[in-house]
Amino acid sequence: MPETNLNRNHRKERVGEVISDKMTKTIVVRVERRFQHPRFKKVITRYHKFYAHDEKKEAKVGDRVLIQETRPLSKLKSWRLVEVIDRNVAPAPVPAAVAGV
Repeated sequence: MPETNLNRNHRKERVGEVISDKMTKTIVVRVERRFQHPRFKKVITRYHKFYAHDEKKEAKVGDRVLIQETRPLSKLKSWRLVEVIDRNVAPAPVPAAVAGV
């Protein structure tokens, strides 16, 4: 019996980059997966988009975040934001008219 209790509340966790935060309390996270091709041995990169619930609207575009699997919250959303790992510190692009060109 003790072994089942250890595995009971284990949920999948993924680290990815926020690519959209335009929805209310929802972010879109792109998770990168790298693996070696079984036949040709070349390293392949694949991406998958996850819709995650962000209750406090704390994640912004470009942030690295940790998301965790949860019960389905909507048709596409079954992940939730656990924490923001790294903030995006890149400055916003300046339009050409404001830059004085």
